[in-house]
Amino acid sequence: MAGGWGCPHEVDDKCTKINNLPCDPGMKGCVLAGRFVFANADKNQRLREKQARDGQPQDDPDNSALHP
Repeated sequence: MAGGWGCPHEVDDKCTKINNLPCDPGMKGCVLAGRFVFANADKNQRLREKQARDGQPQDDPDNSALHP
């Protein structure tokens, strides 16, 4: 995946951390999952679970819970 960042687990567009599957940032098992907000809402499930455990609001349109 081309972009402005590099993942140490990505080699030739494959994720070496997740059984050499095609790299898809935020997919299940990705080191980014649950740490960042993605445009694809399906990839934000871990983040929502983490926020629920921490007692943070889940419907936060400006993501202020992520940026204290």
